[in-house]
Amino acid sequence: MASVRNRRQERRTMDSSIPKTRIINWEPTEEFVRSSRVVNNAMQTMHIMGDLSPPGRLGQKENECLLITIKTDGNGTVIVKPDFNKGKEPYRIVAEGANREIWRLTLENVSTSMKSEEKNKEENMYKDLYVRHKEYLSGLVGQDFEMPPAGTLRYLMNGEIVSAQGFEYDNLYIHFFLELPKNWSSLPFQSLSEVTQTCRTKSLEKEDVAFFSYPFTFEVFYMSEKDSEEGIAQWPVIYFKVLSLDFWQRYRTEGYGYLLFPATPGKHSMTCHTWRPIQTGTVSAMRRFFIGGSAELEDHSYVRIPGTFKGDRLSRFGFCTETTGSVTFNLHCIQQARAFVDAAVLKRRRQKVFEHLGGFSQQGAVCTILEAFQRARRKMQEARESLPRDVINTGSQLQQESSA
Repeated sequence: MASVRNRRQERRTMDSSIPKTRIINWEPTEEFVRSSRVVNNAMQTMHIMGDLSPPGRLGQKENECLLITIKTDGNGTVIVKPDFNKGKEPYRIVAEGANREIWRLTLENVSTSMKSEEKNKEENMYKDLYVRHKEYLSGLVGQDFEMPPAGTLRYLMNGEIVSAQGFEYDNLYIHFFLELPKNWSSLPFQSLSEVTQTCRTKSLEKEDVAFFSYPFTFEVFYMSEKDSEEGIAQWPVIYFKVLSLDFWQRYRTEGYGYLLFPATPGKHSMTCHTWRPIQTGTVSAMRRFFIGGSAELEDHSYVRIPGTFKGDRLSRFGFCTETTGSVTFNLHCIQQARAFVDAAVLKRRRQKVFEHLGGFSQQGAVCTILEAFQRARRKMQEARESLPRDVINTGSQLQQESSA
């Protein structure tokens, strides 16, 4: 956090700042919309018209009416507007004129239904197409995946700072950085600290909420020690600090918090509550309101357990704090290690053995018997190791005599 440069105080005010590039196109042209957001599929259109003129006056343009529009493209998609009635009431068409005649339009699909043989043939054709497409994608991806070295866990986190709520002042931004415990490392070019954009709050259900939607990515590696069968003792920690910026470019500390890396992969939505140190008396409150600034932590790890702490008990008696707001995170975590692949391969091998033994119906029974046999064998080995040596020799001799 100390390496992150604070924001410049000589910056101009927000109202007088002029952006160097046009980020938002407030008046997009039709060509821009067509090239950026619209999927252009060439479609053929057919209109079915109706002549609602009275007898003897047919062919007048003002009495023509659009009944049905049919569109189709090269992919086999057919669009009919309006839709088929399907047992509903007919559509009402009011004719123009003095009589105001009302016509009723009913649309039905009278196409002959497909025979079972043709239907099965079409389904098989689609299955063959999907199989070929899957093989094509597999050929593009390949089978040579990048794997971490043996005994290494690769942890990839794609996170998002969703929002911050419940803080005292407006125009919030967040400093956050990653702390790696023992046996953890990261890529040399990866930045372990970032700063979000400044976000104004919005009133939502009697609370001021700042929506950041700020994405971040961390990729770290855990190297297990040799001859160590214990699990991961400590997970990486994300420390963050919420600050506010006023009209005069003065910042105030709004709260401190931390977030532990989830131990399980998948999606996680977490809300972390924050606090900030305070000084007793009105002088500090007036200083914070008029000239900005507030009490800050020199060591950000003091939010959790200081890195320099050594002992059994951590006392914070006399340290005055105040509960502030909360920050919401969305985390998508991926774990990769050779141990996972080896376990999957072993599981597939067991599956093949079960299939040869008698199919899927006997899989559960065989698995239960093998597990019970392994447990009984393990207990016999433990009991054998706990017995004295002479008792073991006597027992082996008796076993040989009984077998003879």
